[in-house]
Amino acid sequence: MKKCIGPPTFFGTAILLAALLSSCATGPKTAAPPTLKSAYKKCFLVGVAINRTIATGAAVPADNVNRRQEQVGQDTALVKEQFNQISPENDLKWALIHPREGSDGYNFGPADAYVNFGLSNHMYIVGHTLVWHGQTPRWVFQGNNMPAREMNAPSVALAAAANAASANATGSGRSPRGDFNGPRASREELLQRMHDHITTVVGRYKGKVKVWDVVNEAVADSGTNLLRNSPWLQIIGPDFIARAFEYAHEADPDAILRYNDYGLENPVKRHKLITLIKSLQVQRVPVMAIGTQTHVNVSSPGFDAEDQALTELETLGLPIHVTELDVNGAQGGQRNSGADIANNAATTTGGLVDDANQRLADEYANLFKAFLKHKNSVKLVTFWGLNDGVSWRANGRPLLFDANNQPKPAFDAVIQAASGASPKSKSQ
Repeated sequence: MKKCIGPPTFFGTAILLAALLSSCATGPKTAAPPTLKSAYKKCFLVGVAINRTIATGAAVPADNVNRRQEQVGQDTALVKEQFNQISPENDLKWALIHPREGSDGYNFGPADAYVNFGLSNHMYIVGHTLVWHGQTPRWVFQGNNMPAREMNAPSVALAAAANAASANATGSGRSPRGDFNGPRASREELLQRMHDHITTVVGRYKGKVKVWDVVNEAVADSGTNLLRNSPWLQIIGPDFIARAFEYAHEADPDAILRYNDYGLENPVKRHKLITLIKSLQVQRVPVMAIGTQTHVNVSSPGFDAEDQALTELETLGLPIHVTELDVNGAQGGQRNSGADIANNAATTTGGLVDDANQRLADEYANLFKAFLKHKNSVKLVTFWGLNDGVSWRANGRPLLFDANNQPKPAFDAVIQAASGASPKSKSQ
């Protein structure tokens, strides 16, 4: 297993990353206990999705989090201690930052607090997300055009191997499905709304937010269709993805623009993702990084499957970002690698698996050893939540810290993985 030997560079951020990334925890020991960001300092950034309570320092019911002020202070201190990169759990999603139509319909306060938190703590800031079928207000898609009785996606070729999208693709995501019935906006109206939203939001944080999830979860989960049948696809057509990236690049030419999706451990969905990105590359669409969410389980994928997934994603020649990492330990979720909030209750039922803490540690160790093997491509790894108490999968105890911010055996396993020890097989 390779150890980290030098700082990564990608696109226009080499100077910033060189300051943040300078050595794995494989050198001389010091008196200070290791942290995640120090252990992987020369490998990749280690980040965390933060909620509004952390960004604002206020104990208010936000992001489905109920934390006392004392807990908020502890959460904030742990973020600063352990991580050098942040993502927003919700406050840059369309429904939160632009809930009402028009140029006066924005609510920048929470998003500003998030960005300012990152700047004041010298963290690498990610923006999540610009175009998604979930958590998008209904007004975005409303208009005066009645939908056809049977919707068929326009036959715009994404690539020779791509299948035409159809209305049979299922919707999912960490919010209600993206279905929309009723009078709709025209293609031109929706493109204009997308343009104005992206231009305003990306422009506001130009030079501060370094990476944007431009399009989130557009690939169909199952079947032969390439894209899910979202309102974006139904109204605009498959080129909504290219347009979103073009608008974001115009708004901030120096930002790294990312396509983000879940379930890429599944070979079928991974093939669809690769097909999509290759077709966009042929069109010279400015897709600059691949985000693989990596919502996985203590039962899978393990080292070998994660290694294979990263190997295939590397064929795209783009940086790989692990964007929403957590490992579900609940019995109900061991056959699921999706990210659908509607199914989340089912995936975190049945109590924890037997020997949950040890299995969680083993799976995290194997994942990080796979990330290290592919350190030339993997540029950042972001945990989806700080601790089990604020996790969207709290019942599955999926993170490195418990609800009281105490490190679990999985934390020690991730720190130890930085030394390059051999991964455990599933039989061990």
